[in-house]
Amino acid sequence: MFRSVWLLLSATRHPVIHRGYSSGYVSRMRYLSRLREDDEACFTALQAGCVFLFHRLAPLLQKTDGVTFRPTTLACSDVQSVLQRLGADQSLLKDSVLVGCSENNQAQFCLDVGELDKAAVEAECKGVFVDLRKAFFLLDGDAAPRVAKGQALLRWHQTNRFSSVTGQPTQRNQSGSQRVCSNSATIFYPKMSPVVIVLVSDGKRCLLGRQSTFPQGLYSALAGFCDMGETVEETLHREVAEEVGLEVRSISYSSSQHWPFPNSSFMIGCHAAVNPAHTQLDVDHLELEDARWFSLEEVISALQVKTPPRRGDPPVTWLPPQHAIGHRLISEWVERQQCGVQS
Repeated sequence: MFRSVWLLLSATRHPVIHRGYSSGYVSRMRYLSRLREDDEACFTALQAGCVFLFHRLAPLLQKTDGVTFRPTTLACSDVQSVLQRLGADQSLLKDSVLVGCSENNQAQFCLDVGELDKAAVEAECKGVFVDLRKAFFLLDGDAAPRVAKGQALLRWHQTNRFSSVTGQPTQRNQSGSQRVCSNSATIFYPKMSPVVIVLVSDGKRCLLGRQSTFPQGLYSALAGFCDMGETVEETLHREVAEEVGLEVRSISYSSSQHWPFPNSSFMIGCHAAVNPAHTQLDVDHLELEDARWFSLEEVISALQVKTPPRRGDPPVTWLPPQHAIGHRLISEWVERQQCGVQS
């Protein structure tokens, strides 16, 4: 361990510098940064870029095989043609927001066409608009995070047309990375609310809960918003104590994720351990409909359920989709248990 730390410190003191070299990733990030700051460059990039369509925040998807979908990718010229054929205002395209960049430096945008007839757009584009919660079970690869980011930015612009300081209208820049108050010149940026999501374990079992708003049979890790002034650790300790009456004794960080529901949240994923001698639950039913301990075998069985059960199907416990950080935490716990590592 000490050798690893020494090597890390050595690398920090004596970094290897490759002058004149810029990776493809660095190039793309700098290109995106320029587009966010330069309205003219961003509009030019839009003309040569690709656009993902939404209808009232539901993404347009195309089926790739029997069970998976992908976002429908349209060239800017294709979107212009669709708008023209449907008799829509061509200036609508300027409402597109910048969401990313492909590996060949093609800018990627999202546009909500909620004012147009949904069925007509679907027919023109040979796709279907799908509610994002459902889409998370249909998308694969990196498509889900990209679609979630697009929806979050579109929603933010739709709900921040007026300044919270002066009440006056705000104007967006071309990329959609900010809005400016027309009266005070105050700049507003898209925001995410910090949320801690934690998988609690007693060493042999993990704790999962469900809210009354969850679909029937769905269980996940515990989660809660950070209060003003709280650290991640303080939030985690408080939420576990409030929701299930347990005291956490150790915490380890896992990963983070943007989550678009109900609005934009920044999910901070952690694992936590409690004393195996003190695992009696005292569930706050104002917060949770149910919470209980699950064995390794029960969790593995729930992970086998790949799609939500349909109405009329036998009751079954199922878990968040693979794109969700809750799924990641649960899968990590299973791997640790199978390797004999105590959480």
